[in-house]
Amino acid sequence: MLKVTDPIKMEIIKNNLESIADGMALTVVRTSRSSVVRTSLDFSTGVLNCDGELVGQGACTPIHLGGMMPALKACLERYEGRIYPEDILASNDPYEGASHLPDIFLFKPVFEGGHITAYLCSMAHQTDIGGRVAGGNACDSSEIYQEGLRIPPLKLYEKGEPNETLFRIIEKAVRVPDIVLGDIRGQVASLHFGEQEYRKLIARYGAEELETTINELLDYTEMAIRKAISEWPEGTWSFTDYIDDDGFTDDQISIVTTITKKGDHLWVDFTGTSPQCKGSIQPVFATTKAMVYAVMRSVIGGDIPNTAGYFRPVTITSPEGTFTNPLPPAPVAARALGCRRITHVLYGAFAQMLPDKVFACPGGAEVGVGAGGYDKSKTPWKPWVQLEFHNETARGGSPTLDGLDAQGTNVSNLANIPSETMEIEQPIRIEEYGMVPNSEGAGLHRGGLAMVRKYTYLLDDTVIQLRSDRQKSSPYGLNGGSSSQSTKISVSKQGQVKKMPTKFLETVNAGDWLKIEWPGAGGWGDPKQRDPELVLWDVIEEKVSIERAKDVYAVAIMPDNRSIDWRGTEKLRSK
Repeated sequence: MLKVTDPIKMEIIKNNLESIADGMALTVVRTSRSSVVRTSLDFSTGVLNCDGELVGQGACTPIHLGGMMPALKACLERYEGRIYPEDILASNDPYEGASHLPDIFLFKPVFEGGHITAYLCSMAHQTDIGGRVAGGNACDSSEIYQEGLRIPPLKLYEKGEPNETLFRIIEKAVRVPDIVLGDIRGQVASLHFGEQEYRKLIARYGAEELETTINELLDYTEMAIRKAISEWPEGTWSFTDYIDDDGFTDDQISIVTTITKKGDHLWVDFTGTSPQCKGSIQPVFATTKAMVYAVMRSVIGGDIPNTAGYFRPVTITSPEGTFTNPLPPAPVAARALGCRRITHVLYGAFAQMLPDKVFACPGGAEVGVGAGGYDKSKTPWKPWVQLEFHNETARGGSPTLDGLDAQGTNVSNLANIPSETMEIEQPIRIEEYGMVPNSEGAGLHRGGLAMVRKYTYLLDDTVIQLRSDRQKSSPYGLNGGSSSQSTKISVSKQGQVKKMPTKFLETVNAGDWLKIEWPGAGGWGDPKQRDPELVLWDVIEEKVSIERAKDVYAVAIMPDNRSIDWRGTEKLRSK
């Protein structure tokens, strides 16, 4: 049994570490140039100890939680014995610990008395990273070399001096250098803020005492997680979910996970998963592991610290050369699709282990829509790039509650870009944005509704890249709940409307449009056991039609659309 020397001090230091990371996050938001960082919040900040273990994360993105340590490890291996005060290490190479090329990781060591006491991390998704398609996220790239600038572990600053060569390479590699370099400098500012605040902790407690307490915090986290796991049932559970295709063939991709629980330890294995694919929708293994940590943390819940201590009671395996553990030169830029689907598979397995705790499948089509081109009225032509990857739609129904409409997918913690922001900053007009009636996964507790967004483009030669899924296999329901509607995509070119697949690259002109209907989320439990009053409320709010209320939920609504026909409902439900 772990004995904490001073639990009050440990709690204070834990809160300080999280506050430092939150302050770094706020600095990024206030200094960033891009909507993907400033508005969508696609970035994360964290504090790692002198051994490179995560000890505090900002209120950022859960799926980034497991990604900082491997990226830092690669940097430390590259510069072993050559890290100095005021250095800033940088990397975006997925095959050296990072996630995908648009995510640039920056790390700053904090020295005290000639020794490193901590590392601060600021990572952010850049608007562009070069490559064959603006935004660097095209799902039809077939090798990583097509995806953009690949930065191995390097120093962005050495002893406080900027690496002008690296800055110049980035400037010339990307289409919108003012935005990208502005966001990078915002990350740097957040590191300086984090160091300033961490030094206050050192001044208060001393480096040695602080290190001792942080190590106790890691051990305490591990103990708390092990205690939670030990209370779960023993056994083995498997689940399979599917990705429609990789954008090159029509073959479905299977993701298989098997969770084994024994004592206070979990084993998560992806044996049976399809081989790595040609398209760029798969994550590297470090990112797959990060998905496991995020889902496990979500399922456990409670007030457990966000530290690397909760990585310790889980062993994760996946055969090399598979979708969940691809080998070079596999492309991975659009890997968010694979990331989200891995979380859906994990939730499906946990739902078998803990049927009274886990929600049905979130409404994830994993849509990433990017657009870019040139304003040719300017001299020279002015490039523009717009990314929107965080418009996920709904939470699944749970054993106790309906899924929420217009919410994220439980592990992203990101935000949409408001229509007004997009229209002000880019040659795009948003014609439609709302929820789709009758699109929920029906259930005792229904899933959230689908959403629709229609983009009209205002300049010729605009290149659209779309990464999405869930046309063939909708988000699943649980315990008798239904799946939601599937993804619907259409493009209008010169007035001709055509249905589109889930992954494509298309060039459009002024006046052409793209319309996306995301899927809703899965339902939980038998729809015919749903409280008729809740069905009526959904009808009043125009989320569910009278016909669907009758056919799916067995609830008869009076002609006034404002009250329940109880006699008719009793007849329907008695059949």
